[in-house]
Amino acid sequence: MRLQRFFHLPRGAGRAARHLGAPRAVALLLALLALALPAAAAGNATPCAGEGSTPNGHNDELIDDATLCLMNEIRSAHGLPLLRHNHSLRRIATGQAHDMVRGHYFGDQSLSGASPLSRIMASAYVSHRATLRIHAAQNIGWGTGHAATPAGIVRAWMESPPHRAIILTAAYRDAGVGASPSVPSGFSGPWHGATYAAEFGIRSR
Repeated sequence: MRLQRFFHLPRGAGRAARHLGAPRAVALLLALLALALPAAAAGNATPCAGEGSTPNGHNDELIDDATLCLMNEIRSAHGLPLLRHNHSLRRIATGQAHDMVRGHYFGDQSLSGASPLSRIMASAYVSHRATLRIHAAQNIGWGTGHAATPAGIVRAWMESPPHRAIILTAAYRDAGVGASPSVPSGFSGPWHGATYAAEFGIRSR
């Protein structure tokens, strides 16, 4: 499994065009042994529907909702506000997951070279008022076998300090998750795999 994260500090929407350069992403390689355990990923008391399912191209909503559910159970256990599903962020996340598979790469940029922040700033998530401030982050990852399920991906993110920090950032209020039922060419193993992206955000004036 590979994971990557992207992080931006708050920015004013009116100044966004001058601040679209993304910092270098942090890539981490985690041991698959720890991720091949049965999918009780985050130690959740009440299973999230679909948490042990593998993306297959026909269960996108189930996979996305299960991933968000697992992250919210973790946030709840830490006394943090729950993340609200946001359709615009889900579309961005889904696009990124599919771009990585179609383009045979693993990284934060889209196939067209757009950064996570630029995609958010161009989406319906932002109302283009100069006073609006956006705080956003992105987690991406792929896995095979048990690690390709929402439980496996969330578990991997929680075992990685940068990804864990994003999930446990109290300020975030909105999130969207997307998954592709495959992995980028060259990364696949002997099992069916999946590629995930999660976008986190908060809008303030």
